Amino acid sequence: MSPIGKLFKWGTFAYEAFLALPFIGGAFVVANAWVPLGVAFLLHAVAVIILLRERGPIIGNAVGIVTSVVGLIPFVGWIMHAITAVILLVEGITGSRRNTRY
Repeated sequence: MSPIGKLFKWGTFAYEAFLALPFIGGAFVVANAWVPLGVAFLLHAVAVIILLRERGPIIGNAVGIVTSVVGLIPFVGWIMHAITAVILLVEGITGSRRNTRY
């Protein structure tokens, strides 16, 4: 993975992990009128495009796109942000150790 791919993978992980914090992440989303979910959607979409070009792992960011849409539902969104953060963490750790998909 290139440095930009790693930056987007780890950056989206940090953002999802922040949104997965039980009360802080939810308060942040509600206080900003759900705009952070739109920002997360755009970050994940850009990450998917970059990682597709690099043939890197995109599953975590694809799940992040779904999470950004489902995140409108309060408790379901919290669980989905936590799941997405874990997937992105695993992909970030294993992606830095292995070669590209093809």
